[in-house]
Amino acid sequence: MFPLKDNIPTTRFPIVTVALIVINTLVYFVLQRGGILSAPPDSGVIDYGWIPYEISHSGQQCVAQGQNIACGDISGQPSLLVTAFTSMFMHGSIVHLGGNMLFLWIFGNNVEDSMGRIKFIIFYLLGGLAALALQTVVDPNSAVPTIGASGAIAAVLGGYILLYPRARVLTAVIIILFFTLIEIPAMWFLVIWFGEQLLLGALGLTTPGNSGGGVAYFAHIGGFAFGLLAIRAFAHRRNDTYAATTA
Repeated sequence: MFPLKDNIPTTRFPIVTVALIVINTLVYFVLQRGGILSAPPDSGVIDYGWIPYEISHSGQQCVAQGQNIACGDISGQPSLLVTAFTSMFMHGSIVHLGGNMLFLWIFGNNVEDSMGRIKFIIFYLLGGLAALALQTVVDPNSAVPTIGASGAIAAVLGGYILLYPRARVLTAVIIILFFTLIEIPAMWFLVIWFGEQLLLGALGLTTPGNSGGGVAYFAHIGGFAFGLLAIRAFAHRRNDTYAATTA
């Protein structure tokens, strides 16, 4: 299922949401040197991605060594404080970037509208940190970099499901050769999405050698949980159009 748009208009232009999309896109193409058909170089991902191993092994850092990752008493690498934030704006492929930015545009504009620009920036970044924290707790010895905006965006989804549960999302459904567009309640769309993260995360824990295809599912779970728990502390603005159309 791919969301295309929701039916809740915003009361003002979502400047922060658009800025985040622009920043993520520029980081991928300009700083990471990623392409449409080519992934960014591994060295930059390892240098500026979040690596749980560096938390569980205090004082040690990881670097690219050919096609592998070497960890040990290495100096000169970016600090954990730096990579906690840089990792949120990096992506592993154009598909990774495009999927995340689509979700951010559809759901982020309304969440930004509910709390204002400054609060939304804080909410988004804290959601990303919560996502990294859970991923680290679940797999503390992993030397595989965690990158992507999906943890922070998952926090946005967690907030959205409480703010606008009766919104409707135009969704593209593709099953092999079957394709259709349907409108489904945002509540069900996001419950299904979160259920997939729980299932795939659990499979990654119970299946030996299963890396989950490189997807940090527990980062998604951590971000979503943060959004559920924190949204009421950030969001105070009423959307009269939503109230009128779902009354």
